[in-house]
Amino acid sequence: MARYDLGREELAELLDGEPGYRVDQVWDGLYRQLVPPGELSSLPAKLRGRLEAEEALSPALRAVAVSRADRGSTVKWLWELADGARVETVLMDYGTRSTVCVSSQAGCAMGCGFCATGQAGFTRHLSVGEIVEQVVAAGAARREASDGRPLRPGNVVFMGMGEPMANYSRVWAAVERLHGDLGISARHITISTVGVVPGIRRLARERLPVNLAISLHAANDGLRNELVPLNRRYPIAELMAAARDYLGATGRRVSFEWALIAGVNDRGSDAAELAELALPLGAHVNLIPLNPTPGYPTVGSSPAAVSAFRDRLVTIGVNATIRRNRGTRIDAACGQLAARSAPAVPVELGVGAH
Repeated sequence: MARYDLGREELAELLDGEPGYRVDQVWDGLYRQLVPPGELSSLPAKLRGRLEAEEALSPALRAVAVSRADRGSTVKWLWELADGARVETVLMDYGTRSTVCVSSQAGCAMGCGFCATGQAGFTRHLSVGEIVEQVVAAGAARREASDGRPLRPGNVVFMGMGEPMANYSRVWAAVERLHGDLGISARHITISTVGVVPGIRRLARERLPVNLAISLHAANDGLRNELVPLNRRYPIAELMAAARDYLGATGRRVSFEWALIAGVNDRGSDAAELAELALPLGAHVNLIPLNPTPGYPTVGSSPAAVSAFRDRLVTIGVNATIRRNRGTRIDAACGQLAARSAPAVPVELGVGAH
């Protein structure tokens, strides 16, 4: 257990004997000021020292390396966890807004061949605190780049390493912590899935209206069985039924993620099949040129083919946009996260660098 795994009750136990308001001060430091207890100037020096030495308040993430791209506006952290497992987090800063892409598992068991994380296999689920701390670390990095002002990320997307729906309970507990304590609007939190139907149905019953993104990549079972092996368990008809029920229960528009692979799913027939699924749901389609990964020989569609595919969808009436790739050079783009020690700069940054 580490600092962001603690609830208020556990924190109060650690602060037993201190005035009750100390709990609020430490909690505010963790979630509003985005600093560890040892750096809280509102606490007496003796208490700061005691809390800094408290194992239960230690960080869950140790920064192994950091890589930067896009003139420093894209940052990727390689974290090592207490048991040696490694995960990655990506911060994309757009000046007035920012998005942090968090991991929910170390590795992934879904086995999608075009995804570097899927090629690496599954290690374990992340805890609530290990998920939340990734967002806090990104916020701390933004604070350091903005003259010390706390700047929590505006958007959180569960599109990093792992399948969020396979670690549902911890992911949802992290969402509640991000919303209730960090103050991130539910409408600015997106949970992505390759199609874990029970997770989608469970999400539809939750009280917070987060966004749902489905990594679709193919609109017929034959091709999707090859690209996304989980489709053999939850075929497209069953997946679309869950998506319809989610839309009906929440009123939140569903997004389809579509990684364009040259000669595989970027043809006119693929666009027509995708439109048949997207139009009845009013779904938004995010088109993503497939990013290169060492273990997958097929290349992404050319810029011209990506634009042509988008134009076909728009002509049919689908709301479709092309996602701008960020961090490709540092293996931080969609499908590239593999928790490798790529060429990077060692870092001591934010909450994890201890």
